Amino acid sequence: MKKRELLQEKIEHIDCKSFDSTPIVNGMRKMSFSSRQLAVASDLFVKMLRDQKCSIILCLSGSTMAAGCKQLYVDMIRYNMVDAIVATGASIVDMDFFEAIGNSHYKGRSEISDLRLRENYINRIYDTYIDEDDLQACDQTIKEIADNLPPGIYSSREFILEMGRYLATYYPQEESLVGAAYENDVPIICPAFADSRAGIGLVRHQWENPSAHLSIDCVKDFRELTQIKITAGSTGLFIVGGGAPKNFAMDAITCAEVLGEQAPKHKYAVQITVADARDGACSSSPLTEAISWGCIEPRNEQMVFAEATTVVPLIISYAYHSGVWKKRGRKGFQNLFQNNS
Repeated sequence: MKKRELLQEKIEHIDCKSFDSTPIVNGMRKMSFSSRQLAVASDLFVKMLRDQKCSIILCLSGSTMAAGCKQLYVDMIRYNMVDAIVATGASIVDMDFFEAIGNSHYKGRSEISDLRLRENYINRIYDTYIDEDDLQACDQTIKEIADNLPPGIYSSREFILEMGRYLATYYPQEESLVGAAYENDVPIICPAFADSRAGIGLVRHQWENPSAHLSIDCVKDFRELTQIKITAGSTGLFIVGGGAPKNFAMDAITCAEVLGEQAPKHKYAVQITVADARDGACSSSPLTEAISWGCIEPRNEQMVFAEATTVVPLIISYAYHSGVWKKRGRKGFQNLFQNNS
């Protein structure tokens, strides 16, 4: 098969506004296992939205952005269901920004020969295909953004803000998490920003500008996230996957405590994961474990052990059609840093 035959059918992103999951969630509330977990998590997310003092942090890892959930996360920003985002670099750059500049992810097959895919310069995420040539064009775009900024030390939030500015200038018509966050003053922090195509683009930038270039400071990321938590006070987490985004959001409380600042435990938390808790990994550690670390208040946390593309659309549709987001005020946390961005 030729490359053009493999890259034929684009992934389409599900729209939470196009259907109302309320009857499904209400039915699942009477069931067991993951269904009941999903219903409890849906109610808890609506509870976060209804709490006027609560700021909501979306923690995003894994590949749901490429798999068809991008519009859900964009709408969480547009409809004021999230106030700050902590994500992997891959979610923000390889998946969201990549599509915003005109590229696509494609429906594929998990059982195909990966050697055949490599011969065609196609990368695979389970049953999703990505054109490596398009990814390298994305790398080049990241490099060009960096080339046009003053040399110095940046947080990932500062650089992603510039990515949003770039999209607003050249791709204003495209739906994008980075673009929506830029428009609505929602900061995005990627604690492992270089672990993505952004890393490749920025290495090219530094390689060609050895004496005058920009760098991303992950400690500055941590400081800025801690500052957001201190300012926010009451917070709720909506965690898709786990990993570094989840861990950073938890550790911001410990960091504030060490600094002698007031930062209450996260009041609410929902986590969606398929990971097994028995290996002690952060992605799978139950939210109750974070109680022992002093990061979460008990009784308002819910684990949902399910594959996220089957769960997130139902929860976000349920929250959207509840209408409670209409009464929330925007937090504008990006403005905390306007004097040094």
